[in-house]
Amino acid sequence: MALEKEAKRMAAEFEYSKDDLNRGVQHFMTEMREGLGKTGGHISQIPTYVTAVPNGTEKGTFLAVDLGGTNFRVCSITLHGNHTFSLTQSKVAVPRTLMETQVAAELFSFLAKQIENFLKTHHNDHFETHKAKPGQVAYFDLGFTFSFPVEQVGINKGALVRWTKGFSIQEAIGKDVCELLQKEIDALNLPVKVSALVNDTVGTLMARSYTSPGKESTLIGAIFGTGTNGAYVERLSNIKKMKDIDEKQGGANYDTTTGLMVINTEWGSFDNALKVLPDTPYDRALDKESNNPGIQMFEKRVSGMFLGEILRRAMLALHNSDNSNASFLKDKTSADNDLTTTTVIEPDSALFKQWGIDTSFLSIVEEDQSDHLRITKQVLEKDLGIQAAATEDAIAIKMLVHAVGKRAARLAAVALGAVILETKRLETDGFVDIGVDGSLVEYYPGFEDYIREAFRETQGIGEEGEKKIRIGLAKDGSGLGAALIALTAHDAEKP
Repeated sequence: MALEKEAKRMAAEFEYSKDDLNRGVQHFMTEMREGLGKTGGHISQIPTYVTAVPNGTEKGTFLAVDLGGTNFRVCSITLHGNHTFSLTQSKVAVPRTLMETQVAAELFSFLAKQIENFLKTHHNDHFETHKAKPGQVAYFDLGFTFSFPVEQVGINKGALVRWTKGFSIQEAIGKDVCELLQKEIDALNLPVKVSALVNDTVGTLMARSYTSPGKESTLIGAIFGTGTNGAYVERLSNIKKMKDIDEKQGGANYDTTTGLMVINTEWGSFDNALKVLPDTPYDRALDKESNNPGIQMFEKRVSGMFLGEILRRAMLALHNSDNSNASFLKDKTSADNDLTTTTVIEPDSALFKQWGIDTSFLSIVEEDQSDHLRITKQVLEKDLGIQAAATEDAIAIKMLVHAVGKRAARLAAVALGAVILETKRLETDGFVDIGVDGSLVEYYPGFEDYIREAFRETQGIGEEGEKKIRIGLAKDGSGLGAALIALTAHDAEKP
């Protein structure tokens, strides 16, 4: 009983109350407005130059490419005009030498060559006709999902800020990545135009809006996976900083007739100052030992990359507790049968290693309803090298898992709820539609239920408002979504 009491005390440190929730929503709305007014806010509110979202009736064939890390994917997407689509794709690993080359053209030439191979394989008639009679066939519009930090200044213009994920091509920094790719496409004489630079959250928003069954256009595209971020549709008149941006660009180089623009929030950095975010000893220790202390504080409490590490630190603190009565993952006499349970933790257990626990561990434990939490004990042995854990140990772990996971979902509701309230779409639309993607929202047991519970507790949403919020999985934002952004860019060019 002492262990259960101590585990409950620790789990309570993760509680995010109704009052906390509502303070968080209000502060998020404040930071949203600050980000729309100027650059440099906690929530960046980056203009994407995407000024329309699809409604599911669009038709045509478009290309999309995705450089998301060590793989490069090429897709051909045919939109059927009835909320459905067909997708053909190929994927190739990017050679390590090209990730670290000194000449940017070497990487982008390789990417263009993959596009050429794809066209030869899947659109050969189009490809051959263009080769024989240049200008006789229409160019494919291409959406370029480029998952590295970029300062975007147009629908298909963006300068690389820095490389991540093992890439290090110094020559490319500061250059327009769409221009680099287009140059190599042109060198191969391909019928392809790089029409749009794509962020994965914007792609998620577009993909959901096309496939959504309702007549309401999608408001938010959100990722809750390894990382977290969101994009949403904002009134152009609310983006006060666009005036300064346009002046620097020599005028607005995007379609202003819709009166809308999709905003990439970059909400992972919400409340870096920790005015409203929860802050436990485990959060503080994780942040201190991370590679970017003091930033991305929201992401460090919500995304899958960090939840396992938060849990690991809480488990380790309980294991190392001076409270001898609350023995955790140690030899003990079971309260059930007076037998001594000999628990063995291997010396190289992942419990003792930073980032040793994956979020999939939390999903398994959260879902476990087996007798004496047998499944939890099995995964403790398999993943953490902890043998013969007692049932009360497993119960304590389940309490901590539930607390960490539920807090993440309630914080996710802060971001979503704030966008819903700030845009006032509950007041104007029959339903508010949200597209989501990522391992947490797709696989973590109860994640959406906890979000909805938080919505019902949010002032301005409540029981009735929560019923008007539709959340749907939007897969393949970097494929379908990128193609749809290329489509909107193509349409915007029409006189």
